[in-house]
Amino acid sequence: MLLVVMVLLLSSIFVPMWRIELSAPQYPEGLVLKLHANKIAGDVDIINGLNHYIGMKTLHKEDFIEFTILPYIFGLFAISALVVALIGKKKGLYALFISLIVFGVLAAVDFYRWNYEYGHNLDPNAAIRVPGMSYQPPMLGYKQLLNFGAYSIPDIGGWMLIASGVLLFILVLKESNMLKRFSKSKVTAVLLFAFSLSFISCAKTEPTPIKLNIDSCDFCKMSIADGKYGAELITVKGRTYKFDDIMCMIKYGKENPDTKVASYFVNDYNQNNVLIAAESAHFISGTDILSPMRGGVIAFSDATVAKEFQLKFEAEPMNWDAVFTK
Repeated sequence: MLLVVMVLLLSSIFVPMWRIELSAPQYPEGLVLKLHANKIAGDVDIINGLNHYIGMKTLHKEDFIEFTILPYIFGLFAISALVVALIGKKKGLYALFISLIVFGVLAAVDFYRWNYEYGHNLDPNAAIRVPGMSYQPPMLGYKQLLNFGAYSIPDIGGWMLIASGVLLFILVLKESNMLKRFSKSKVTAVLLFAFSLSFISCAKTEPTPIKLNIDSCDFCKMSIADGKYGAELITVKGRTYKFDDIMCMIKYGKENPDTKVASYFVNDYNQNNVLIAAESAHFISGTDILSPMRGGVIAFSDATVAKEFQLKFEAEPMNWDAVFTK
């Protein structure tokens, strides 16, 4: 396992460690910034050109000492893994694991500092200036920056480092006999259950409140003025799209089949600008329902209330599957 760790650490030097994906209407195929251990790659020139307009510093390898020292650090960790494998000392294993964890924390702090400085230290004479606006990319996950969506995730090299840490952690558990202790109790089951819950909580997506008369519909481009008819979808990357009409969201999905959606939300007609999960909502559809774009569909969180409005509007009841395919 230590030899595998050594190979992973050495291999990570030659592949991208991290990637920041940028998407915008004018760049339908997206832009990618790839951070290697020793260089910056991807659409660097295009991104530097865009950053110039908003006053961000351009990205150059020479401005980062990290690209000089990181290959040596990974090489040192790899050699250390080989040495520990040869000498077979537990203390060496523990020291290697703790050192890698400390390095990971320091690297995360340095990456945040780098993102913060580039996103906040802007040229006051830039062509595009938005008072109070900063352009700090996310460390992990999705963030909207003006008309650009930025998505930050580990690349191949980053996953190799994570795998190295996991393997070392397993070795530490094994050599410290903690696995045997866990196997004699219910601790293992509890830990696995907690671990699974952590993944569920991380994957959970929550709706972003619609700002009435400020946000615009991502389909029809009209201002969202009424909190009874709106809707919202969140992609698997965490990007939020807002709509002034439930059917605008449905039409957007049909015209953008490549958009991978994690969750759908709709406004509860009986409440003021309250979003509820579309899968559990109760829908009615009718020609007397005057939604902003005449979609004719409204949603309720309560089935009894939905029935009352169904009679009022002489509408038909619908479930989410029927609305989704309408």
